[in-house]
Amino acid sequence: MTLRLIAVHAHPDDESSKGAATYAHYLDQGAEVLIVSCTGGERGDVLNELVARNPKSRRDLAGLRREEMARAQEIIGFEHRWLGYQDSGLPPEGVAVPPGSFADIPAEVSAEVLVRVIREFRPHVMITYNEQGGYPHPDHIRCHEISKIAWDRSGDPAAYPDAGEPWAIKKLYYEEIFNAERVNTVYQWLLDNDPENGLIGQFEEMREWMTRRAYRGTAKINVGRFFERRDEALRAHASQVPPDSSFFFWPNELQRAAWPFEDYRLAASRVATSEFEADLFQGIEEENE
Repeated sequence: MTLRLIAVHAHPDDESSKGAATYAHYLDQGAEVLIVSCTGGERGDVLNELVARNPKSRRDLAGLRREEMARAQEIIGFEHRWLGYQDSGLPPEGVAVPPGSFADIPAEVSAEVLVRVIREFRPHVMITYNEQGGYPHPDHIRCHEISKIAWDRSGDPAAYPDAGEPWAIKKLYYEEIFNAERVNTVYQWLLDNDPENGLIGQFEEMREWMTRRAYRGTAKINVGRFFERRDEALRAHASQVPPDSSFFFWPNELQRAAWPFEDYRLAASRVATSEFEADLFQGIEEENE
């Protein structure tokens, strides 16, 4: 049986900062991986000064981000689908999102588009964001909402009857990759093994605010050998990732030594599994034996 994983993200670049090593890991094991980008990132800021000099970043940011996404896809090797919605941007608190943008459209409507993709691809596992969207961006929150509706209804023949043959996903995970336990573990590893390392001060600052993000992960996937490929895919999204991005402040060798994992929380399952897992497909192959 070929195992299939779908990951639903809000914008192009999210797939590379939130799980790219996991996707490379499962592709290497022979699984099929489909990334869904809900929006085109049209209202994102250009965070890289070198890219900002490119007239296309002002004239056609959507087109530029499609090119970046194609490069990231080539690096990791996943399949990819655009859900087709407009980026909602990040309006100030109390200001409505733009009319017709992803977060403005009712979740029940957008969920049907995702259900159609799910029924076509027939994944066993779905990854998306947690209830807060990972962080409170309106597109991330809407991404969670439509993913949860799709999880609930893609297998129901009475739901969205024109969206294809029903398909019930076996397991639903929320991404929990940047978490307090990871930061604390790497920090302690430095104290124990390299106490003169200049990164210790940065980790001390990070730990102060990371304590507000309690660790809720239930699955640690050992993907350390794919960290370089993850970083290459992330750099492909050059408009969003400047060369000195904080994503790259801790060396991959340090991460491999202290925390070679990407973390997920099992949100729901239709198969028997254990409290803590090292494989997102745990319980699925056993069910089909």
